Amino acid sequence: MIEIAGILLLGIGAQWLAWRLRIPSILLLLLIGFTVGPFTRQALLDPEAMFGETLRPIVALSVAVILFDGGLSLRFRELKGTGWAVTSLIVIGPVLTFAAVTTIAHWPLGFGWRPAALLGAILVVTGPTVIGPLLRSVRPAGAVGRIVHWEGIVTDPIGAIVAVLVFQAFLHGDPNHDIALVGLGKAMLAGGGMGAMGGFVVAFLLKKKLVPDFLHAPVTLAIALFAFVVSDEIQHESGLLAVTLMGVLLANQRKVAIEHIVEFGENVRVILVSTLFIVLAARLPLEVFTQIDLRSIAFVVLLILVVRPVVVFLATIGAGLKLNERVFIAWMAPRGIVAAAVAVAFAEELDAELFPEATQLVPVVFLVIIATVLVYGLTAGPLARRLGLSRGAPQGVLFFGAHAWARAMAKSLAGAGLDVLLVDTNYREVQAARIDGLRAHYGNILAHEFELRVPLDGIGHLVSQTHNDEVNALACIQFTSTFGRGQVHQLVPDDDEPGGEELPSHLRGHALYGSQVHYWTLESRFRGGAVVKRTQLSEEFGYEQFLEEYATPDAPVIPLFIIDSDKKLEVLNVDEPVKPGPGDTIVALVDPPAA
Repeated sequence: MIEIAGILLLGIGAQWLAWRLRIPSILLLLLIGFTVGPFTRQALLDPEAMFGETLRPIVALSVAVILFDGGLSLRFRELKGTGWAVTSLIVIGPVLTFAAVTTIAHWPLGFGWRPAALLGAILVVTGPTVIGPLLRSVRPAGAVGRIVHWEGIVTDPIGAIVAVLVFQAFLHGDPNHDIALVGLGKAMLAGGGMGAMGGFVVAFLLKKKLVPDFLHAPVTLAIALFAFVVSDEIQHESGLLAVTLMGVLLANQRKVAIEHIVEFGENVRVILVSTLFIVLAARLPLEVFTQIDLRSIAFVVLLILVVRPVVVFLATIGAGLKLNERVFIAWMAPRGIVAAAVAVAFAEELDAELFPEATQLVPVVFLVIIATVLVYGLTAGPLARRLGLSRGAPQGVLFFGAHAWARAMAKSLAGAGLDVLLVDTNYREVQAARIDGLRAHYGNILAHEFELRVPLDGIGHLVSQTHNDEVNALACIQFTSTFGRGQVHQLVPDDDEPGGEELPSHLRGHALYGSQVHYWTLESRFRGGAVVKRTQLSEEFGYEQFLEEYATPDAPVIPLFIIDSDKKLEVLNVDEPVKPGPGDTIVALVDPPAA
C-alpha cells in the first residue's frame, strides 16, 4: 500500500513540478523511476515483486486507455486544409521512418537486420503524451499544431502493429511476407471492427438514454477496454487501433455530447502516465545503463538530425505547407509510453542467445525517449518563435464584446504591445473596432468551429464582458480547456437585475475588476466620460500616488490590468489584491477631470 500510494504521489508531484518549471514531465517521471528502481537496485521499488504476472496486462490496459483518450481529442474538422499533410505523415511517414531507422540500427548501431527491423518498427511511434503538453506550451500558429497532434496519436497504434508483424514474420522464423500480410489484414479487420462496434454501442446507449449520466464515463471506459481485449486476442496489438478508432468515432459523431467523457479520460490519462513511466523505468536492471555507448549516441543523433527531417520533407511534398511549418514538424517527434511499453514487452520474448541485440533493445529505446523528450521539449518553444510560429507564453486578450468601452480597453493593451482580439455578434461594433485598427471577428464565440476559423496565436486570456451573465459564463466554460481555468474572466452579475441570481463558481470564470463592477457600472462610467488610462509606475510615482492623483470620492479608480516589465499581463479580479510595483504599467478606468 505504501509503495502504490508513493508511486501515485511521486507521479502527480512530478507533473506539478514540471508544470511549475515548464519542462516535459516525462523527464522527471523517468528520473524518479530510475532513482527508486535501478539506481537503488530495486530496494525502494520493485515492480516485478509488487505486481507479479499482472504487471504486463496492467501496462497494456493503461496504454489502451491513454490512446482511447487521444482518439477522443481528434476532430475531423481540424483536417480542413491540412488533410493531405496529415494523411502523408500517417501513411508515407511510418514507411519511411521504418526503413530509415532499420538502416541506421544496422549501421552504426550494429544490429542484425531482423532486430534492426524490430527496432525500426518500435520507433515508428511518436509520443502523444509528450506532444500534447508541448503543443499547449508552445501554442504554434496555424494548422501546424493540429498536424503534429494527429500524427502523434494515429501513428502509435500503427507502429505497435508493425512491430508485432515484424516480430512474427522475422523473429519467429524466416522472413515471410505472407505472414506479415495476413497479420496486417487481421489487425485492420479486428481493430477496425471492434473500434467501430464499440463507438456505435456507446453512441446508441447514450442517445437512447439507456445509461444514467453518472455511468456515462465508466460504461464508455469498460466498453473501450472490452474492445481492446477482444481485438488483441484476434491479433496482438490491434487493440490499440481499436481503442484509438473508437475514440475518434465518438469524438466526431453529433448525436450525443461527450465532453464529460473527454474530461474524465483526461484525468485518468494523467494518472496513468504519471504512474506508468515510473513503474516501467523502475523495473529496468541497472545493467542496461552500462550498455549505452557511442554507437547508441550516434544512433540517436542520426535519428533526430537526419531521419526525422528527411522523412517529414519527403512525406509533405505537395502538401501545401510552408517551409517554416515543415521545419517545425521535422523538429517534433518525441517518443513516449507506447515505445517504452512495446520495447519492454518484446525484449522479454526475444531469445538472447539467438539475438544478442535483445539486451540492447530496451536501453536504446529508453535512450531515444530521454533524448528526444529532452531535445524537443527544451528547443521546440524557441524554435517555434524563431520560425515565426509562436510568440512564447501568449499574453494577449480575447475580448468577448466589442462595445465602446471594451474597444477602449483593447486599444490601451494594443498600445502596450499586446495582442488583442474582439468578438461580437453586433456587426456595427465589430466594424467600429476595425476602424480603430483593432483585430475583430464578427460571429458567435460559442460557435462549434470558432477556434478553427479564428487564429488565437498570441492570445492567452479571455475577458468576457457582455451584459448577459449566462453567456459570459458559457464562454468561460468553453475556453477553459484552451487557456486554462486561471485565465478566463467574466464580469460579476448585477444584483439589481430581475432574476439575476449568481451562478455557482464552477460554472463561472474569475470575477473581473471588483465585486461591484458589473456591466452597467462600466457602461454608466463611460457614458459619463470616463477613459481608460495606461500609466507606468516608478519608485517616485507608485500605486499609492497614482490613486491619490486620479481617484475622487465620487469616481474611484477601477484597476483593470497590470503589465509588468516583461510584458506579462495580469487581468485583475476580485480574488487577487492589486499590487503593482515600480516598473509595472497599470491600466485603469478614471474620470476625465482626473485624467
